[in-house]
Amino acid sequence: MTAQRDMKEKNPWHMSGMVALAVIGVIALVTLVAVMVIQNMPLAQKYKYGIVLDAGSSHTTVFIYEWPAEKDNNTGRAEQKHSCDVKGPGISSYVGTPWKAGQTLRECMRQAEDNIPEKRRAETPLYLGATAGMRLLHMKNSSASEEVFRAVSDTLQTFPFSYQGARILSGQEEGAYGWVTVNYLDNRLKQGLRTTGALDLGGASTQISFVPQALDGGGSPGNSVTFRLYGNDYNLYTHSFLCYGKDQALRMALAHHTQSGPMAIKDPCFHPGYAATKAYSDLYDSPCVSDRKPQGAPESFLHTGIGNFQQCQDVVRTLFNFSQCKYSRCSFNGVYQPPLQGHFGAFSAYYYTMSFFNLTDTSIPLDTVKETIARFCATPWQQVKQENPGTKLKYLVEYCFAGAYLITLLTDGYNFTAETYADIKFIHKIKGSDAGWTLGYMLNLTNMIPAEAPDTPPLPYSGYVTIVTVTVFLLLALLLLVGRTFRPSCFKRSLII
Repeated sequence: MTAQRDMKEKNPWHMSGMVALAVIGVIALVTLVAVMVIQNMPLAQKYKYGIVLDAGSSHTTVFIYEWPAEKDNNTGRAEQKHSCDVKGPGISSYVGTPWKAGQTLRECMRQAEDNIPEKRRAETPLYLGATAGMRLLHMKNSSASEEVFRAVSDTLQTFPFSYQGARILSGQEEGAYGWVTVNYLDNRLKQGLRTTGALDLGGASTQISFVPQALDGGGSPGNSVTFRLYGNDYNLYTHSFLCYGKDQALRMALAHHTQSGPMAIKDPCFHPGYAATKAYSDLYDSPCVSDRKPQGAPESFLHTGIGNFQQCQDVVRTLFNFSQCKYSRCSFNGVYQPPLQGHFGAFSAYYYTMSFFNLTDTSIPLDTVKETIARFCATPWQQVKQENPGTKLKYLVEYCFAGAYLITLLTDGYNFTAETYADIKFIHKIKGSDAGWTLGYMLNLTNMIPAEAPDTPPLPYSGYVTIVTVTVFLLLALLLLVGRTFRPSCFKRSLII
């Protein structure tokens, strides 16, 4: 007992030293574990946002896009996060009450606030792009269009976003950005694959865009657009036909029937049994037909239907001019168009019309498509209403014309044949995003938004390695020190026993 007590007195490490080494060891071990856990924690992805308002001729839609703050080859990887259809008609309809054009946007813009984090709102760019409806209004009354834009801007500036202004897109921009959207959503741009053409049919205009084998139009440079996306260059053919959207084309067809100012017309593009009284002033209240209004026409005419698809197509063909072309080849109205190339995505009114007829599957032969639409046109109006109770009458009554117009535009206008018709795919959404010009527009705009630096680990790699190495060596040194200090004590204890 005396020997053991003497040994403890001669060895101050026995108690206090052991405690100190234990504390240091625990601290070093905890530090090592903490550094490794924190350094290797997954980093939260940072996102940026953008808002684009598609102010079309018939309605306005608000689209919200998000993309990682880091970009691929200077092109942000934007995806649609949310969309909201504004109640009411397009902003071009509010000529007499422009303030209403702004007020109608408030509900959807409040939804935009809910879908974008508060800390990101101030830096989120907000754009309004107006298409053919506002193009026509600007042609008709430029001061009225400016008043509408002013009212819209006043409303949008009350929201906590970075408002970048409202503008009218050119037809060329609308077609080109629609092409970008279709190919981006199919990952064709990023992977450098063969691109898909784009066919857009709105209410007041229609666009065709594709990459041809060669652009040999000579005197048609306005139909050529060059894009650089994901490090690849694309030479695009695109053309927009103002007044050849579905709604304005119908006006032109009715203008064809009423050239002599009759009191009544029989229309093959409307169902048998359909009858409605329409005002001449309303029909001709558009730059697309205003110069054709017959002199001395009565206030109104009786519009009745006879439902004949073939005759309807004959009427539709009168809307196109195929008699002149100064280029190697044309679509219609003397507009140059190179030979069709590859597959096409058709969206907007193309999709909605063909979806109504259950004809979005283009493996269905073109003759069968025509027969289906012809049977629908020949169906009495009362029966059509009974069989489609969930469809608004405004749209239902125009589907016969829309089907005949769509098919005639594709075949007679753009030169699709019974064989190449199968190259068209009618699309609404691709991977959760709506097909249309807004996503392509947003992708282009993200090139002008500075890329944000990605989150990095708390410590630089060299510092992390240094801390881990020093801590490991400290733990090893402590283990060696403990071993050298306490092993002799144990050995002496065994000798005494």
